[in-house]
Amino acid sequence: MHERLLPASPNWYCSRCSDVNSDGILGFGAKNTIYLLKVTATSPTVLGELNGHTERVSGFAFCRHDGQENICASTSDDKTVKIWDIDQKALLTEHSVHQSIISAIHWSPVEKGLVVSGDEKGIVVCYWHGRNDTHSFFPEPRTIFCLTCSPHNENYVAVGYKDGMIALIDISKKGEVVHRLRGHEEEIHALTWCPEAKEEALYSLQEDNTDSSNGLKDAEVGGYLASGSRDQTVRIWSTARGKGVMTLKLPFLKRRGAGVDPGVKERLWLTVHWPNGRPSQIISSCFGGELVAWDLIKSGKQKWTLLGGSSDSQNHSRIVFNVNSLCLEDRELLISTSMDREIKCWDLALLECCWTLPTLGGFVYAIGFSPVATGCLALGVGDNMIRVWNTLSVQNPYDTKTYWQGIKSKVTALAWHSVKEGSLAFGTDDGKVGIYDAYSNKPPQISSTFHRRTVYCLGWGPPIPPLSFGGSGDRPSYSLYSCAGEGIILQHDPWNLSGEATNIDKLIRDTNNIKHKLSPHTDLSWKPDGKVLAIGNEDGSIEVYAAPNLKLLCSVQQHHKIINALRWHHPHSGRPELRCLLASGSSNALVYVHDLCSAIENPSESPVLVTEAFRSLSGHTNKITNLAWSPHHDGRLVTVSYDGTAQVWDVLKEEPICNYRGHSGRLLCVQWSPVDPNLVWTGGDDFTVQEWAVSKQEHVRPPKSRRRVELEKKKVPQKKTKKKKKAIGKGGAKVEENEAPIGEEEKGAAGSGLDEGQSYDEDEEGGCVSISTALGLSKETNKDVCGAEKTHNGGKSFLAVKKDVKDEKKKEKIELPLKKRKPRSILPLSTSMDHRPKEELQQDCLDLASVTHAKGEVAGCVPGTGEHIQLGLFTDREALFQMFKEEEESHVEAGHYDSMMYLRLWKGDLIGALNLATEKGELTDHLVSLAPMAGYQVWAKTVESYVKQLCMQEQFLKAASHLVSVHKLYEAIGLLKAHQLYREAIALAKARLRAEDPVLKDLYMTWAAVLERDGHYTTAAKCYLAADASFDAAKVIAKKGDVMSLKTAANLAKIAGESNLSQSLSLRCAKDLMLSQDWLAAQDILSKQDTLLGHRLQFCVSEMLTRCLAHTGVVTWSLTSMHAWSEPADEGFLAAVCRVWKNVFGLVPTDLDEMRALHHQLRAIENPPATASVPMKQLLFHVALDVALSVLSQLLGDWASVVEELLRAVTRGFEAGHFTLMTEMCELLLPQGMDSVEVYKRRLMKDDEESLDVYQSLEAFVCYQFMYRDWWRHSCCSNTNSHSTEDMNGQTPVENGDPNHETRTTIQSKDQDVEATVRSKGSVGEGFWKILLSEPHANLQATQRAIEDIQSRVSLLVQHHHPQEPQPNLCALPQTGFCDITQEPSSLEGPVGLESKQRSSVAESESFPALVVQVTEHQKRIAAIPDHLKKYPFPDVLECCIVLLYMNKHFGVIPRHVCVEASSLLVRYGSTSSLHKAWQKLTL
Repeated sequence: MHERLLPASPNWYCSRCSDVNSDGILGFGAKNTIYLLKVTATSPTVLGELNGHTERVSGFAFCRHDGQENICASTSDDKTVKIWDIDQKALLTEHSVHQSIISAIHWSPVEKGLVVSGDEKGIVVCYWHGRNDTHSFFPEPRTIFCLTCSPHNENYVAVGYKDGMIALIDISKKGEVVHRLRGHEEEIHALTWCPEAKEEALYSLQEDNTDSSNGLKDAEVGGYLASGSRDQTVRIWSTARGKGVMTLKLPFLKRRGAGVDPGVKERLWLTVHWPNGRPSQIISSCFGGELVAWDLIKSGKQKWTLLGGSSDSQNHSRIVFNVNSLCLEDRELLISTSMDREIKCWDLALLECCWTLPTLGGFVYAIGFSPVATGCLALGVGDNMIRVWNTLSVQNPYDTKTYWQGIKSKVTALAWHSVKEGSLAFGTDDGKVGIYDAYSNKPPQISSTFHRRTVYCLGWGPPIPPLSFGGSGDRPSYSLYSCAGEGIILQHDPWNLSGEATNIDKLIRDTNNIKHKLSPHTDLSWKPDGKVLAIGNEDGSIEVYAAPNLKLLCSVQQHHKIINALRWHHPHSGRPELRCLLASGSSNALVYVHDLCSAIENPSESPVLVTEAFRSLSGHTNKITNLAWSPHHDGRLVTVSYDGTAQVWDVLKEEPICNYRGHSGRLLCVQWSPVDPNLVWTGGDDFTVQEWAVSKQEHVRPPKSRRRVELEKKKVPQKKTKKKKKAIGKGGAKVEENEAPIGEEEKGAAGSGLDEGQSYDEDEEGGCVSISTALGLSKETNKDVCGAEKTHNGGKSFLAVKKDVKDEKKKEKIELPLKKRKPRSILPLSTSMDHRPKEELQQDCLDLASVTHAKGEVAGCVPGTGEHIQLGLFTDREALFQMFKEEEESHVEAGHYDSMMYLRLWKGDLIGALNLATEKGELTDHLVSLAPMAGYQVWAKTVESYVKQLCMQEQFLKAASHLVSVHKLYEAIGLLKAHQLYREAIALAKARLRAEDPVLKDLYMTWAAVLERDGHYTTAAKCYLAADASFDAAKVIAKKGDVMSLKTAANLAKIAGESNLSQSLSLRCAKDLMLSQDWLAAQDILSKQDTLLGHRLQFCVSEMLTRCLAHTGVVTWSLTSMHAWSEPADEGFLAAVCRVWKNVFGLVPTDLDEMRALHHQLRAIENPPATASVPMKQLLFHVALDVALSVLSQLLGDWASVVEELLRAVTRGFEAGHFTLMTEMCELLLPQGMDSVEVYKRRLMKDDEESLDVYQSLEAFVCYQFMYRDWWRHSCCSNTNSHSTEDMNGQTPVENGDPNHETRTTIQSKDQDVEATVRSKGSVGEGFWKILLSEPHANLQATQRAIEDIQSRVSLLVQHHHPQEPQPNLCALPQTGFCDITQEPSSLEGPVGLESKQRSSVAESESFPALVVQVTEHQKRIAAIPDHLKKYPFPDVLECCIVLLYMNKHFGVIPRHVCVEASSLLVRYGSTSSLHKAWQKLTL
């Protein structure tokens, strides 16, 4: 499905996570996926992937037997072993015998179906594929790091352990240990067997301490075994003798490449590999990523040779984990994987690197092509690195350069400078913004202003104030703009990144006089000409500003969720009207395209509110993350989504073109190739960047939502973890929705053995907390418990043991009241002296008497110390204090700090007691209550210390109360706020602070922001109201988007005096009610806004229109909630509208000022062109706007506008492909047919040429629908009913080739009504045909058709240079009026054959310069045609000619000279092949 692909990085710290088979297929584990590469000596090709594991892949091995090269095995941290068929990319079988994480696997090279695996508990499992048999062995109670099956003995398996021991076991003897090979001091990373079984070649090189008397008389079969260990040695072992024969110490090279951060520490990993056919040479890794080849029979100290020694750039720059070899086309190749996220291929004969495949170690958050250096694609990846890929390199298809300096976090945004070559701006997850020079090795420039959250969007644009002040030489021509998760946009000066960046919100507020809080920004996009800036917001709105002062031009209120992507159409379109198209994607899975031409080119004094999209693209089933316009086409867009697919759209036709499903995760970024119109690049959270061809995709639309459910199931464990963390954090705020791509990485599928973005110096040995740790059990206890759980001889299980423990605890609780426990003595030393023998106690009395009555000291007796400590209680105070001192020391040793504190308190050393309690973290309420005795300062200091202690214990409310007790009110409020106890903080602040204190408002605003992120909109609105932010309160309530919320928000905004917001919300609510056909509620919500009278009139017309069309087949839904005045009356429709406006809405037609104001209000509403995909309810609403404008223009006496607006109302059905709607609108608006049109003509100014042109178009469309009615009338009256009926059913407008129409059987089923209608209007006459057969319009349409035809041929010519499969329906055939019916059914079903023939004929007969010349000539012809002909629509003249000739052939009702004129027009302007075929089929 893809052309090229950068895969995820191979997993780290795995002994065998990659393998290669004899066909040159390399497989390696990356995250929980296995990637397959086709390896050649020149370049690799990614073939596909194997998906099925739910956690990290820990091992991979191919079957080595002939005919079985396509079979492989893999292991994972999900404790399963899976067997795969790589040809079918299907799972064959699996087993789950292991109970612990599997750390090693190997497919026996001797036994065809034997797969051996080992886990961290020391269990070895042998699985025989084919007979589905397993055996488990437990040779050693040690952690297995690696294992390998002997190629010489089918029963021998060498196992390497974490403690450095190697065991050679015999699986035929139940895992009996044949040899224990001791010598390594640390973990064994790799084991490899010598390809030859005999051991005679290395005898002369045995270690000096090897006893030669133990040598073998004859070379026996056993085979040498090489091992690599963390102790920096490679050892060669004789498995026949069971001892080591050689030790190789790694040379200290440390030849690190340029892409290394010297501050990063890494573990040593020593892998070894013994290539086939080289019994005297082994390959091993070294300290810094180097690979060395050891010559085992070479004499001298240096037995090694460095691979890639000719250049440092050939070596890996990080440690190497896995090495595999193969022989292809008589060349021995070596494949290595490394921590530097590169896969390298080496030529073993030359010891040089053949090619390098870069891989990715994180989500691909951003990609972008340089506008200057064509083909340079920058990748922003979650492994803290930027890659720049030269996608046009001929010699190396994966020519990539890596940038890591100055980047300490995930790269989430990128932006190339528009004109400066190599200047690449980047943004990171930690809020950093910088600029790299891609053509130098210098570190990046980093902006001194950091964002507080993840940077999501970067853009280069013209400088705005204050950076735009000064002369042209004093300021940069471009500024760098960054938007991040906190919702602000900063302007950085690229000439002075160390200076302060400015927040553009200040300029927006000042220029537009905005007082309320701005909605947080989520995306930005500068129009390519630099004159207009579009900003997407968190509430789903899009604001468009004019540079440089950022005056608000318009606000788009279409999305209801956060805006994730904004993109302007490219400026080099052949159609100028497309240059103001703005595409937007949000979290509601819809893509809207808005035409902002009128708002940008003709700005009004007040901002325009846009609520209708130019095009709506629906199909994705999850949030839109990014989008991009094709630079090669007009109106072609590609979008990517969380549903895991990329969708290409034809925006102008509002149709999907193709859907790409090659990724295995959510998509985050997309770019169209700048050089190939058929190629698109996408990146996602599957750690890959993929290049794919639009023409090769088999799917057209995104998949159903079932795929979304499957993706969500994978994240269930993570969601549970998040909830648990939130509960612990006490109300922690959720991650913002616009930060979801950063915070939703799957831990279970972390790439490279680590979570995405994990630093190299993290402890790789650290594991997750076990159940035993959570229960407080030691490892020994846990081991015993696990053993008890597995017993089958009646022993209790773990649950039973746990239950017994609970029962014992219950018994203890019951027995506690029966035995009163004696409190611990505060003087334990002196008390213990009272329990000595009687003789010693009596001697104490004598000593005490001597001390008491002696005038001096008694020799050998010092009361209060040593053996006489107990006497300190009975002598003077000095002795007592001496006794206290020794008792304190005893308490410290025992950890009884409370007793020590009481002793100091009794001595009167209150400050010392408090200091000790503070130091030990043993302060209590009692001690704090005593602190005032030592003075206020001591008390305050003690309270502060106690508060810190309580915070460590998560007793925040108690801590805040103590701060209040010492009058630290603001600190108490800040403490509660810092720990997200907003409700309590507000209660305290409101109770103790003044109402105008800014702290209180800050609390409300902060809490409101948190509540808004968590979706608690109602409570957030209350906070905004309390903080006097009514605007924000209304906005947050409206965020939910349902009718009730919108109505509440509108009423709230009206009460608060926010009239503009109230009107916007009321209108939005009314539109939702209109779509649900609740007309009563819609008018009710609008009636509360006096300034929305014009919109009420539009809703009135729409309701009346819906009621009138209810029985015509146009309105197919039921009508329930409608006003009585909408009932159709006998009078004309326009007259009925005027009557209702006057009687119900109080409109005064004579008040011309009011009429002009209403007309101006309705003209300001964006009314996009109609397309076939617009829903009928919305289409009728657009028609109602045209009708309402025409009625107002009629009341104003502006008849030129009346005719123009009637023309728009009639032609909307024509443009939407709804012929019935067009005819019904003609009936309603022009009930007398041509006579009604003539009435309007008489009111027009005779010298107003433009108005007459509008009249001519309106007249033509009335004649157009009469033409078909007359055709059907004659068909119904024909004697040959079967033939004529067949013709009639086959000759509807759409089947006459016009793709803008569709079959309407409702008209055909009413033959009598049609006939009566046509007769009442008069038969079609000569003047009728004269109107339709307009030669100037035929000339214009033919020229436009010819340009479209040439453009199609250019596209076919471009595709001819791509020998891939033909592209279906991408470059459509010229859209003429009759292309559909001229093709045979087979060609309609499969246009591939026709298109391939056209492609070959185009390629043979035409060249690109010749086609360009033709286009230029036709464009000159169009330029010569008067503008008034090009401005207004007109029926297809040649279509009318063919219908005329058909009617004359079958019915003979057309004058001869009219037929001659029609034939003449067809000859002159029917230049396309499709028209010729239609002409021949219908008229000849």
